[in-house]
Amino acid sequence: MKILVTGGTGYIGSHTAVELIQAGYEVEILDNLYNSKESVLDKIAEITGTRPVFHKVDLLDFPGTLEVLRRGFDAVIHFAGLKAVAESVEKPILYYENNIGGTLNLLKAMRETGCRSLIFSSSATVYGDQGVARLDETMETGRGITNPYGQTKFMIEQILRDVCAADSDFSAVLLRYFNPVGAHASGLLGEDPNGIPNNLMPIVMKVSTGEIPELSVYGDDYPTPDGTCIRDYIHVVDLAKGHLAALAKLQPGCTVYNLGSGRGTSVLEMVKAFEKASGAALPYKIVGRRAGDLAELIAVPDKALSELGWKTELSIDDAMSDTLRFLGKNH
Repeated sequence: MKILVTGGTGYIGSHTAVELIQAGYEVEILDNLYNSKESVLDKIAEITGTRPVFHKVDLLDFPGTLEVLRRGFDAVIHFAGLKAVAESVEKPILYYENNIGGTLNLLKAMRETGCRSLIFSSSATVYGDQGVARLDETMETGRGITNPYGQTKFMIEQILRDVCAADSDFSAVLLRYFNPVGAHASGLLGEDPNGIPNNLMPIVMKVSTGEIPELSVYGDDYPTPDGTCIRDYIHVVDLAKGHLAALAKLQPGCTVYNLGSGRGTSVLEMVKAFEKASGAALPYKIVGRRAGDLAELIAVPDKALSELGWKTELSIDDAMSDTLRFLGKNH
């Protein structure tokens, strides 16, 4: 099978490209390099022995996107999009235009070239505030979403449902990620965003190298054992393998799966795990809560296990040791 990976030089996309190539798929990558580096292609080649064909194209460029799709693909795995929650609050028009407009162009190009299979990189943010810690795919989505980033994921999910309803041959799998962490065991690939990082682990990494003086922990007065927010952290390699499981089960219609571990870890537990792996203290300070942060969010991943045969295999400790290996090779 020939697979197009949009956003394939990014954090999750690059790890998924590696797993696809190692599983025997033919992979091409489309990315505008807004938040990634072309050198990632060399690292994919070093790990797999194969350098994917690369197209430096922005999905907002419809003619360019169509030209890539005309190369003929069996399926598209769609990662490309802006993903910084705080930035989305500051720049909502940018996020709606980029994430939704880019997806619409991709879908139009797929329709024009006869590609009818898509796996979409969605997010647990579509659940909003359910008032409960554990989230499963039967829950209503779209209410209580606290930022434009999450709204774009919710809206794209709805667009894909409508596309499937209109075209009985179209296959869409919506994968709702929880909190990806870790790096490839080789140390060659990891999370290395351009500019100021937004997610916990890239900030932890920059604190450990002295680029940032200390980690800000947003609130220690939540109703959790240590007062800090609890999230479901999933090793990025496990997450990548979830896409292969979805690809193997593609069928007409729209299906949804949580990709998470089903276990919660607090921010301070993550700090302690990093300190244990690195053997050094990590400076942090407790600051006020962030607007929109919920106390506890954990995946119920049972559906992915029963229907896709997928579950996480790597631990938080694995994620920390792999992150440190990536840090050692890249900083």
